This record gives sequence, C-alpha cells and structure tokens, in this order.
Amino acid sequence: MDKQETFTLHIKSIAQQHQLLGCAKPKHPLFSLLRFEDYHKNEIEQRTRLISDLYQITLKKDCPCKLQYGQTSYDFDEGIMSFFSPKQVNILEPGNYVPQEGWTLAIHPDFLRTYPLDQKIKSYSFFNYAINEALILSDDEQKSVESIITQVEKELNLPIDRFSQDVIVSSIDLLLTYCNRYYNRQFITRKPNNSELLSKVENLLNRYFQNTAREKGLPTASFLASQLNLSPRYLSDCLKQLSGQTTQQIIHEKLIEQAKEILTTTQLSVGEIAYQLGFEYPQSFNKLFRAKTKLSPLEYRQSFN
Repeated sequence: MDKQETFTLHIKSIAQQHQLLGCAKPKHPLFSLLRFEDYHKNEIEQRTRLISDLYQITLKKDCPCKLQYGQTSYDFDEGIMSFFSPKQVNILEPGNYVPQEGWTLAIHPDFLRTYPLDQKIKSYSFFNYAINEALILSDDEQKSVESIITQVEKELNLPIDRFSQDVIVSSIDLLLTYCNRYYNRQFITRKPNNSELLSKVENLLNRYFQNTAREKGLPTASFLASQLNLSPRYLSDCLKQLSGQTTQQIIHEKLIEQAKEILTTTQLSVGEIAYQLGFEYPQSFNKLFRAKTKLSPLEYRQSFN
C-alpha cells in the first residue's frame, strides 16, 4: 500500500491565516479573534501537516462526542479548550471540518514583546500538550472564559490607540491565569484516574526492567508517555500532581528499587547488574546509585552481610 501523501501548510502571519480561512482582513496585524461561525465550512481533502508561527487558543463548544484522554473518556461537555505554541506540528486528517461554534485567538509572538507575558506564556505547560489533552471546562468555567473573550472582542472593535495593545495583552494574561487554575482543577478531579495511571507506569517499568532494559537501554519519559498515549509533558504533570515526582524521578526510583533487589538476592557483579538495568557503562550506574542512596552498590550489598 502506498504511503498517504501529506501536504505541509506553514502559516507565518495573522493575515495569511485569515486569507486561508476565507475571513475578512484582520483588524490588527499581530492579533486576531475569529468565531468558528465566520469560517468557511470546507472539508479537508488531503492529510495536512500544519505548522503555525502563532500562539493559538481555541474553544470548541457543544461538541457532539466525548473527549478521550488516552484510554479514558470524560464527560464535561460544555466546552473544550486547546492551546498551541509557535512551530508546533499538528496533523489534520481528511474529512475534518471547522466546529459549529466557538472561537480561536491567534497571537503573533511579536505582539507580546516587551510585556512580561512574553516570558510568562512559555511557562504554561499546557501549550505543549497534544490535542487529546485539551482543557475540559465546566459551565461556570466557560462563562468566566467567555466574559474575558467578550471584552477582547469589544476592544478589537474600537479604533486602535496607544492603550489597545496593553488592554488586550492584560486580557490574555488574565485568560491564561484562569486556564492554569482550571487545568489544576482538572488534575484534582481526575485524581482516581491518575492513581490508575501511576499503577500503569509502575507496571510498565517493572516489565521494562525485567524484559527490555538489557537490549534497549534505560527507559525514558518519552517511552512511557508513548505507551500511555500521552505527551511526555502532560504525563509528568499528572505524576507530579499525584506523587510529587516527575516522570524521570519515578523512573530513577524504580531503577534503584530494582537494583537493591538484585544486589541483595543475587551474586551478580555490579557491572552485570548495570547492564541488566540498561546502563551502557557501570560507572553511570554507580554514580546514580550513590546519588540516590549515599552508598555505592557494593557498600549497600555489604550492609546486608
């Protein structure tokens, strides 16, 4: 079977985005707010790799289906928000079309230059999330978000003056602060599912160290995330909220646990143990083990004799 050809579309400016969507020229060259009902409802005919140089914040309302995170479905149906940072690559499959209701903010990075938000926006991890890791809003949360967007829309319809940009940037800052709060709420309300997630991570690591590490090396956060159908950043956020540890810290903890078990139940040399756990060099294993336990592997073994 021939591999499906993928068309690449690179959006470099607000004006180009408006033109591609068949919308009127933007009122500001570096910022726009578009309602989905103003888009042309053309279907995507070819698999498309979309690259944008813009920040984009999107709200889809009245979605006809449940949203799924990995293998778990959630039933907040009022609104779904997605966040995209410049240069992120998104794949659009044929047949996709613009939602019936909602909006998208498009922000050129130059619009934020000289403002504290230029650096602050980079700290929000949800801009690195995959599309299936969107923010699901309750009805009250959606109303709060909509009130900010209404103010932005009013400001855009006013003549541009020397305060216009200050007002819009302040509104974006407030919007993202609320979204950060709601993302943290989402982690809390999904805590039972996160507990299940932690169990899945532990099982994956157990199997990896038992069957795979010798051939493929040390497990990585990217490997675990791919097995769970999550982005590495999102997985780390979930684990941090639940356990207080990042994915990498949990990997190291499990590795040391495995090493201690082997050291105390076998006569394998330190080098053999290092290779079994996926280390390329025994020295690296020694260094990590000492950093975590304050003892060398041999000193730890001898403490049980």
